[in-house]
Amino acid sequence: MLPIILDTAELTIAIVGSGPQARRRLKMVDAAGARFVRVFAENVEADMRDLAGDRLVENWPSEQDLAACHIVYMANIDAALQESLTALARTNKTLVNVEDVKPLCDFHVPAIVRRGDLLLTVSTNGKSPGLARRLKANLEAQYSEAWAERLDVLAQSRDRWRDEGAEFAELIDRTNALIDEQEWLS
Repeated sequence: MLPIILDTAELTIAIVGSGPQARRRLKMVDAAGARFVRVFAENVEADMRDLAGDRLVENWPSEQDLAACHIVYMANIDAALQESLTALARTNKTLVNVEDVKPLCDFHVPAIVRRGDLLLTVSTNGKSPGLARRLKANLEAQYSEAWAERLDVLAQSRDRWRDEGAEFAELIDRTNALIDEQEWLS
């Protein structure tokens, strides 16, 4: 596996399904700033209908729908439909993640702790979601919501130091000094 952080602002993402896992994926891509999201489902649950709003397409995606996507998440749908849609998506080089079906996943979704723009993730390569959840809980306790503001302070300081002409090595030194002064990692 290759860990990467994607800027979802310009990616087209599909959520296929309507149950609790599909809703969790929709909330995740919304929190990541995705702007081009469509939800495909039949027999849509009320919670998903409310969450998806006008992004909801009350049908399964066509090959053209899948070809227009960069990423497809599937959850809470029939196994045969998962396999069929995965094959269609892969034909068009669309990345697929099918909840809890490792052979149908081109990537895995890590456990995520988000503190503003600070993103902490844990992955077990799909081997132990339970361990990933436990480690996530540990990170949530260790890194409070205060880290969002701390990151903003660091970013503003870094911008100011760059404007003053600081080179890369000096930026690192000043960043470490500020973190130590504030005792943020003590």
